[in-house]
This record gives sequence, structure tokens and C-alpha cells, in this order.
Amino acid sequence: MKGRTLWNHRNYWNQRTRAVLLTCLLFVLLVVIYACGLLISEDAVTGSFLNAKQPPSPAHPFGTDALGRDLFLRTLKGLSVSMTVGAAASAISAVIAVLVGIASSMGSKRADALINWIIDLVMSVPHTVLIILISFALGRGLKGLLIGIAATHWCSLARLIRGEVLQLRSQQYVAVSRKLGKSSGWILTRHLLPHLAPQLLIGLVLMFPHAILHEASISFLGFGLPPEQSAIGIILSESMRYLSTGMWWSAVLPGLTLVLIVLLVDKLGESLRTLLDPYSAQE
Repeated sequence: MKGRTLWNHRNYWNQRTRAVLLTCLLFVLLVVIYACGLLISEDAVTGSFLNAKQPPSPAHPFGTDALGRDLFLRTLKGLSVSMTVGAAASAISAVIAVLVGIASSMGSKRADALINWIIDLVMSVPHTVLIILISFALGRGLKGLLIGIAATHWCSLARLIRGEVLQLRSQQYVAVSRKLGKSSGWILTRHLLPHLAPQLLIGLVLMFPHAILHEASISFLGFGLPPEQSAIGIILSESMRYLSTGMWWSAVLPGLTLVLIVLLVDKLGESLRTLLDPYSAQE
């Protein structure tokens, strides 16, 4: 029994060590991709008709588009734009989710019922349709796209936060704090928020790939970023005109890169869950 316990303990720490290394590797890789996109200047992605419609080559790994622009550099620059929008929208959504979840669980029954009704209403409408409506109402562009994504991705996390707060409020140490005369704000900051931090962080990371995909899809449909912006959705939208001419690389390679980034972020979220949830490391 002792030997088996020791083996389980070593196996637990081995899995957590692998999770730490994988998390650091994925985080560094995403930061490098984001930084490379930011460092690319506008002059580097200017067109030249002499290089137009060239297939992938050592000089142009992703080939060139119809205007002679290097698709590899445009993809990296577009990824940085998508990651910026995704990170900002996810952060705003996470803040909304925490505020709504806490207000629903600690407020009156009427407030809880109203908030749950709003959540059901938002979740009943497809995200893409709702983002398009919000973006169109706000004049499209970055502002409308950011607000649209942030306003539609907080519902699931808000319900999770609400359930966690309801469970924490029933704990004995919270009741003892109330008996000692501690205020609701003190209990919130000292007892509730520290326990909610892991769920908030994991929820934030898992919202990130959804926000990136919605940014790309809305820009692809023409309701997001302006056409002159280097974004993955814009690149894919432009490539649709030339697929019939054999320019497969203009859509396939940027699209695969977007999928790769989404998978990397999703894997990062799983690694964080393993680190923050001790039980998951023993599965």
C-alpha cells in the first residue's frame, strides 16, 4: 500500500511537471507569434505586381496574393490583430461574467431570475448573428466587432461563477465570518474571489479561441474589420475570388495557421486546468 501511494504521488508530480513545461512552451510560442506579427511593418506587406500570384516558395513560404503581397507576413500580422481583439474581448467578457455571476448569486431572487432570463436570451441567439447585429449597429469596424464579441461570450462563465459563489456561500467559514460581523465586501474579497480565480483564468483562456474564430468569421463576412486591415478573415475573404484560378495557397495556408493557433490556445487551457485542478492531474 505504501509503495502504491508513493507511485501515485510520483505519477501526480510527473504529470504536473509535464503540464508546467507544456504550459510554458505554449505560452512562449504564442507570445513569439504575436510579437512577430507586431514587428512586421506595413511596408513589408506592400504589394508588387511583379510578384503577384506566386505559389509557395522559399522566398515566400505561403506564396503571394493577387496584389503581390507576401501571404506569410500578412498571416503573421493578421494573427497579431486577431489575438489582440480576442484577448481584449475575452478580458471584457470575463469581467462581465464575474460581475453578473456575483450579482446573480448574492442579490435578491428577482435579480437572480432577471439575470438568468437575460443569459437565456443571449444564449438563445446564435453568436454570429448577434455579433453582426451589434457590429452593424455600431458602425462596424474594430469598435463594433470588439463590443459584439465581448457582449456575447460571458454567459457560460457567468453561470459557472454563479454556481461557484452559491456553493461557497454555504461553506462554514463564510458563515463564521458573518457571525463575526464581517461585511459582504470583506467576504467577497477574502473568501470568494480567491476561490474564483482559477475558474476565471481557465474561462478566460478558453474564451480566447472562440473570440478569435468569431473575429475571423465576422471579418470574412464583411461586418468586422475594414478591408485594408491585415486580418485572417480579410485574407480568407479576398482569397475566395481566386480559388477557381488555382490559388489554393491563398486560403489553405492562412486558414490552417488560424486553426493551429486555436488548437494551441485550447491546449493551453487544458494544461492550465491540469495545473489549477489537482484532481485532473490524477485522471
